[in-house]
Amino acid sequence: MRFASDRDIERRAFLMAAAGLMALPALAAQQAPPRGANPRRITGVTACPVPAVEKKVPTSGGQLYARANGPSDGDKLPIVFLHGGPGGSHLGMVGALPLADTRPVILYDQLDCGYSDRPGDRANWTVERFTSEIDSIREAFGLEQFHLSGTSWGGTLALEYAARRPKGLESLILLSPLVSTRSWLADAQVYIDQLPAEHQQAIAEARRTGNYDADAFMEADLFYVRRHLSREKLSPLHLACQGRKDELFNLDLYMAMWGPSEFVVTGTLGYYDGEHLLPLVEVPTLLVGGEYDEARPSTLREFARRMPDATYRMVPGSGHWVENDRPVEHNKLLRDWLADRA
Repeated sequence: MRFASDRDIERRAFLMAAAGLMALPALAAQQAPPRGANPRRITGVTACPVPAVEKKVPTSGGQLYARANGPSDGDKLPIVFLHGGPGGSHLGMVGALPLADTRPVILYDQLDCGYSDRPGDRANWTVERFTSEIDSIREAFGLEQFHLSGTSWGGTLALEYAARRPKGLESLILLSPLVSTRSWLADAQVYIDQLPAEHQQAIAEARRTGNYDADAFMEADLFYVRRHLSREKLSPLHLACQGRKDELFNLDLYMAMWGPSEFVVTGTLGYYDGEHLLPLVEVPTLLVGGEYDEARPSTLREFARRMPDATYRMVPGSGHWVENDRPVEHNKLLRDWLADRA
């Protein structure tokens, strides 16, 4: 049995935190912001908002944990947020909770993630089945009309769902979405080619040997995720919500569907391609990504161009996890998008 080095633990901890675990305050405290950064933050957050409603929602394969905040009798439609991963949890989406002052905000954990049931049946780990959970949430909360937002892998599911043109979907928000593995890896290679030479060499050697546990590769991988996944310490709101329960992130699920690194795919999503779905989305769509996002600005801009009614916005200074790196800008973009909508 191989024992994890300190660098291994730090790398995996950082990945889990950014994917939605938020249970590692010691790591967050030691993570320095990039030199020259001047992040603006939502201040005054001292506690995680308590859910107004919590439910266990039946779905194919088990039950999902779901929570909702916001007015139940207002005139604004609910918005459902899909977390990233695969294997993350709703805690990665808590940056959306301030929107609950004007409309219902619904967060949930996908099957085998977070507080949801964990049957561990790999037959459940498909794009089709995870996408079907959205209708389970709609039924549980009685959502005849609603808005939908997905981040990263959650953006994959949101795009899949919207492309089916479901009745009652009013608008779509894709935050740093995984649209195709091909484009994701092409973007990653652009960034890898910009890494220090020793990191490029370590990545090339790991690819040659298949040894992604080597210390040199792990150091390179950690450098990459700090530059492109999340560039900042945990925001006050994420810090307030972290630590409710350990092991919310499902690493087995991440490894089975994706792989050992953000830019090394050995799992079932290796040949995933949703680019053909882009022209099928009829509802107004907002695409958002960070300046240093794993999904590069030029790629997301092109995706928006291929959709019938889409707008792209780039968030300066942010990595992939926009709601943590730039919470003020994230909140304003979503508020502005939803302001004139039902």
